[in-house]
Amino acid sequence: MRINRNFLFISLFTLIITFVILSILVIRHPVPALDISISLFIQKFHSDTLDKIMLAISFFGELPWSLLMVLVVAAVFFLFKYRRESYFITSILLSGLVILGIKSVIDRPRPTAFYVRLVEINRFQSFPSGHVMSYVLFFGFIIILMKTMKNIPANTRKSVIYISAFLMVAIPFSRVYLGAHWPSDTIGGFILGLICLFPLCYFYFKKKRG
Repeated sequence: MRINRNFLFISLFTLIITFVILSILVIRHPVPALDISISLFIQKFHSDTLDKIMLAISFFGELPWSLLMVLVVAAVFFLFKYRRESYFITSILLSGLVILGIKSVIDRPRPTAFYVRLVEINRFQSFPSGHVMSYVLFFGFIIILMKTMKNIPANTRKSVIYISAFLMVAIPFSRVYLGAHWPSDTIGGFILGLICLFPLCYFYFKKKRG
């Protein structure tokens, strides 16, 4: 399936502008009332079981497990002779430098117990969400690979796509529920993940066609 290149570049430009605007708003208003309201609404439906489920959803974004997840999946692709795919998956680790750099520049503090219920205590700054960004980038790329690698059994591809899509959709809610991030952090992380996914896919398909 071919997608118009102009449409892709316009989409990327729109995402970048949106992320910049959101970043400016976050710098000017670190704790907006809307973030607090949405967080409290999501946290209203809490229980010990739901705490464990949300922690499990966020598990793959915690160090060192996020690092190991990428390396293990890359190793699996490498062992099954998909070496190019393995290299591109490994390159996702570079996104860690991107997220740390942006966090340092924005320097937004994490949610505190004064505002929300804290199930998980985190280090580093709050905006954007590194968990959401890494899930969108990693699992998004895995979904794209499963859509294009027709030589992998259909049932395997479908299972991987469903699991990856679920984690991508669930992680923003998990981070807010756990009190680890504000909703705007997760939106920023999702947008940044899509922005990083663009060049990864561009070079993957460009080299593959070449």
